[in-house]
Order: sequence, then C-alpha cells, then structure tokens
Amino acid sequence: MAVPLLDLRAQYAAIREEARAAFDRVADSQQLILGPEVEAFEREAAAYCGCRHALGCTSGTDAILMALMAAGVGPGDEVILPSFTFFATAGSVARLCAKPVFCDSDPLSLNLDVTLLHKLVTPRTRAIMPVHLYGQCVDMDPIFLFAREHKLAVIEDAAQAIGAEYKGRRAGSMGEAGCLSFYPTKNLGGFGDGGMVTCQDDALAQRLRMIRVHGSRKRYYHEIIGGNFRMDAIQGAILRIKLRRLDDWTAARQRNAARYNRLFQEAGVSMNGAEAAEFAVQCRKGVCTVENSGKLLLPMECAGGDRIALRTGEAPFAGHRHVYNQYIIRTGRREAVMAALKAAQVGFEIYYPVPLHEQECFKECGCRAGQLPVSECAARCSLALPIYPELAEAQQDEVVAALLHGLRGK
Repeated sequence: MAVPLLDLRAQYAAIREEARAAFDRVADSQQLILGPEVEAFEREAAAYCGCRHALGCTSGTDAILMALMAAGVGPGDEVILPSFTFFATAGSVARLCAKPVFCDSDPLSLNLDVTLLHKLVTPRTRAIMPVHLYGQCVDMDPIFLFAREHKLAVIEDAAQAIGAEYKGRRAGSMGEAGCLSFYPTKNLGGFGDGGMVTCQDDALAQRLRMIRVHGSRKRYYHEIIGGNFRMDAIQGAILRIKLRRLDDWTAARQRNAARYNRLFQEAGVSMNGAEAAEFAVQCRKGVCTVENSGKLLLPMECAGGDRIALRTGEAPFAGHRHVYNQYIIRTGRREAVMAALKAAQVGFEIYYPVPLHEQECFKECGCRAGQLPVSECAARCSLALPIYPELAEAQQDEVVAALLHGLRGK
C-alpha cells in the first residue's frame, strides 16, 4: 500500500465540521486580520507553552525575524546558531545585516553542540539561537550559563517543537523569546502559513506587538521600524481547534516512534548503545561510522548532559518530552533505502541535504567544508520516515519492510 510522508487529509477529516464552522464564523464577522480569534488563540497558546505572552504572526520565519529585531540584532552583530537546520534560522539573521556564526551539531541529538560555544563567541556576538530540531529541546542549561557569562540574548527557534519539554519547561518558554511555526506540516499546523513569538517579559511583548504592525502603538504613529507580521483570523480560528487535540496527536507520534524503534531492534539493524557512543566519538573527528555500517542510527532522546535513551515506550526521562515532528534515521545506504521506499510508494524526505555553512549565499561567513563534520555527516546520512499521528500499524509495517529491503540489498 502507498504510505505518504504526511497525510493532512486524514487530520482534516477529524476536524472537518469544526473547521467549517470556524470558517463561517470568521467570514460572517469579516474581522479577517488579528481580532478576537487570534487573541483567543494567543491566550490559549501562551498557557500551553507556559508563557506570559504569545503573539501570532505571519510565519515561523517572521517570528524569528521579529524576535531578532526586538533583541536589537543589526549590522555588525553576530548570532551563534546551528548549521544543520532549516534556512530561515540563518536567513533571518542575514536579513538584518548581521552575521550567522555556524555551530556544529551534537552527534546523537543533532541539536546544537553546546560544548563548542566557547570557540565561537567574539566581542560582536549578540545572541545565541538554539534550534529544537525535529521536536526535541536543546540542552539549554549550559546555553543559559554561557549567555549570562557573555551577556547574550537567547532566542529559541522552536518551529518544530511546540509542546517539547526540557526539565519540565516547554519549548519557547525558556529564552528571552521563542519562535513557533504553524506551517501545515508542523505538529500544530494552520490552514496556510502562520507563526508565533512567545516570551515572559511584559516590555518585550509590547515591543514585539509594535514590531508586528510597522512599529506603531497607535495607528499612523510609528515609534520604531517594524513590519507587517499580522496573523490572519482564519489561522487563529483553525489553530484553536487543533491546539485542543495537540497532546493526543503528540502521544500518537511518540507511540509510532517507539514502534519503529522496536521493529528495527527486532530486525537487528539498529545500533546498540556502545555502537552509538562510538559513532558520536568518531563523528566529531570527521569519521562517520554509520557510512561504513549496514545498521541504522535511530533517533536518540537526550535530556541533557550524558542522559541518552532510545524510546521503546514511555518517555525515558522525567521532565523531558520529544514531540517527534520528524522521525529521523541515519544510514550509510541512503540511496539504496530511498530507492526501495520509492518503489514501495513510501514517502520520505531529507532534512537537510546541504548544511547552511555550505550554502552558496553564506560562503562569505568564513566557514568552509570539513569544518563542521557532524553537520556534514548528518546531511549525507539522514532520512525522515512517516511519523504522523494517523499512521496505521499496517502502514508502518510497509515502511519498515521496504526500508529493510533497501538496507539489505535484497
């Protein structure tokens, strides 16, 4: 049977009647931008994320841009961020004429490697932007210690991680600001583009509100330079419906991840703990052992420090929550695996085939190929499998069977 990477039709079928009622409600009101629907969603999202403030905006990219603008990032400044992530993280920094400073990834979580920050800070560094990649929080405590020492802002790119937790704290609630995306493929996806900035500070929230509407507190009176970052009312209305179901959808993603892990372990193709530990050591040295192995490196749940586990059931660490926006395997036989998946009509995706420090537009940032070995290994070996909440066990079995066929060359 065909298995898509993501099936948004299945999700919509579950909310169809509520969504249509919301469309009618917004259309009848003709309050189409911001307004009561967005305000209600902001209150509900702020409570969900454990924040005092949440401001809906036009996209996750614009959420990052707003947060950087509010932090005062501008020409000549530097922002430390991971190379292995979506373009918007670095692109938003560059749009403000600041310089993205690329950090390598932790070999197991693929989040920003906090042990490398001291090598990257300069007198021009203004902020650190950790990305909670694939739905798992970065090890944040060392980042905060480092940021306090060097007087840096911490802006969380939580675009893939709404509801994820680090030591009991929700993604987006820990830094000066958090940035969420409601692009349709996200765990909480809108009916088009949408995003949100979260924060705890009242003064920062007021500044963000002005930035959202061209820098004005009062219409036609502009105190600062902002932009047009307003959320459409229909997005707020639909996202309110979906937010009520988000925890159930997250639990289904976690069950799917646990079942994948169990099936791959039973097939004898997943790296064990010792092999994963050795992979991490060698990967930092520029040797990607998964490329020379017929085994898979499965997603690791990392709760900070050396606490690492493979999900096989319930969350392995108290206060830690991986929400699995993506289920990422790493394999040295990616081309063969992709060919087998394609032949079986199974969806897949590569997130991300080219790390940011190797992108043409960032060639002047001073980071060359070979300098960030973990990011480069991840770009060569990573592959996303279907993980969406409505994925049936029979569909999952198809994914596993096709992948094993490609991995074993049969």
